[in-house]
Amino acid sequence: MNKIILSISLLLLSSSVFAHESCSNKTIVGQIETIHVDELNTDYEARIDTGAATTSIHATNIQIINQEDESDDMRDHLGDTVKFTTYNEDNVAKEHTGRIIKVSKIRNAQGVERRYAVRMHLRFNGEEKKVAVNLRDRSKLDYKLLIGRNWLEGDYLVDVEKNAE
Repeated sequence: MNKIILSISLLLLSSSVFAHESCSNKTIVGQIETIHVDELNTDYEARIDTGAATTSIHATNIQIINQEDESDDMRDHLGDTVKFTTYNEDNVAKEHTGRIIKVSKIRNAQGVERRYAVRMHLRFNGEEKKVAVNLRDRSKLDYKLLIGRNWLEGDYLVDVEKNAE
């Protein structure tokens, strides 16, 4: 009986150590973090949102460059170049041009919408990660950059108490 209890105790202890080790190489982020967007050379006060699949940035004046054919289907523009203007929370404006890598279908409280996405390099604490970023008008929202699971996965854990106000 003692051998069984000892075996179970060792198993529980080793699984606890393993769980800790698998998380130890991940960086902890809070609900709000400062994220640097390399392509814009600009910092954003970003909201970390584990409920969002994809990262999203504030974008206005979204235009397809050298658009020859008018198309109602946004998916026809995959691979095309898009130009947009973005502002961070300090109202610093930047213009960016990038290649459309995907068109996402997003469901939210307002309904269903489609958004273009471009690849961007996002930097946190000196570590850079390249991810797809949706373009959306976030002018009425407090945070002009929303960090989704595509940025978090594999590298970050969210501690909701880290920078709670």
